[in-house]
Amino acid sequence: MSATDVYRAPAFSPEGATVERHWRDLAARRRLYTIGGLVFLLLALSGSLWFANETNAGKFFDRLPYIADFFTELKPRDWFDPVRALFDLPSPYDDGSLKFDYPEGRVYLTQSIYIPEYFHRMIETLNIALFSTLVGSTFGFLLCFLAAGNITANRWLRFATRRFLEIVRAFPEIVIAGFFLAIFSLGPIPAILAVSIHTVGALGKMFFEVVENADMKPEEGLRAVGANWVERVWFGIVPQVLPNFISYFLLRFEINVRASTILGAVGAGGIGETLRLSIGRGHEAKTIAIVFLLFCTIVAVDQFSAWLRHRLVGRQAFAYGRGE
Repeated sequence: MSATDVYRAPAFSPEGATVERHWRDLAARRRLYTIGGLVFLLLALSGSLWFANETNAGKFFDRLPYIADFFTELKPRDWFDPVRALFDLPSPYDDGSLKFDYPEGRVYLTQSIYIPEYFHRMIETLNIALFSTLVGSTFGFLLCFLAAGNITANRWLRFATRRFLEIVRAFPEIVIAGFFLAIFSLGPIPAILAVSIHTVGALGKMFFEVVENADMKPEEGLRAVGANWVERVWFGIVPQVLPNFISYFLLRFEINVRASTILGAVGAGGIGETLRLSIGRGHEAKTIAIVFLLFCTIVAVDQFSAWLRHRLVGRQAFAYGRGE
C-alpha cells in the first residue's frame, strides 16, 4: 500500500461534496476580494503620494530624506537648558536675544512673586478648555431633553433640536475659530467661542442618547401623579443620567484641552501660540520645555479625569471583566 493510498481524502456523500464545493467557492472569493483590496490600497497610496508631491511644488520626495533634520535641530546646547527655560532659571548662554531670555514672559503676582511664562500660558489653555466645557455642557444639557424621543413628544421640536446640534458640531473648532479670529482678532476669546460651540453639539448628542436609554418607569410614576414636563425630567430622568453626563463632561474636558492647544497655534492664545512662536524662531530649549509641559499636563488631566470618573460613577461600573 502506497503513502498516497494511506492519506487519500475520504469520499464525501453528495451533500458533503456540495458543502465542500460551496466552501471552496467562498474561499476563492475571499482570496479574490483580499487581492483586490490590496491592489486598491496600493493604488490609493501611490496616488496619494503622487498628489502630495505635486501639490507640494514637487518637493515632497526630495525633502523626505531630511524629515529627521527637524528633530536633530531641536537638540539643545546642553540638556539642562530646557529645564532652565521651563522654570525661568538664568542661562549661561544668554546673549541678550529672546532665545535665552527666559524672564521675557513672566507674570508678576506681586513685586517679587511671579509665574514663569509657560506655566502661565498652560493655565490659560486649561482655563479656555474648562470654561468652554462648562458653557458647552450647560447648553448641551438643556437641549438634550428636547432632542430625546422618549421625553419630547413634538417631533418637529425634536427634529429642529437635533439638526441644530448636528450643525454646530459639523464644523471643527479650528474652522469656527477662523471666523471668530476675523471678527475679534487674536486672543483667547475666539478659542473660547469655537470650543464652546463645538462642545454644545458634541455633548448634546451624547447626552440625548443617554436620555433615550433611561428607565421610563420613574417618569411614568410622576406623570401618573400629575407632574409637569419639567418635574418629570428633573426628578425622573436627571438622577439616572447624571453620572453618565459627568463622565462625558470629563471626557470632553480632556478633548478640549488638546483643542485649545491647537487653536493657540493659529493665534487664539494659550500655550499653542507660544509653541508655534518658539518653533518658528528656532528656540530649541524653549520648544522642548513647552512640549514636555504639554505632555505632563495632558497626562495629569487624563489621570485626574479617570480618578474623578471612578469616584462619581462608581468603581463597580469599571469592574466588569476583572473578576471583582
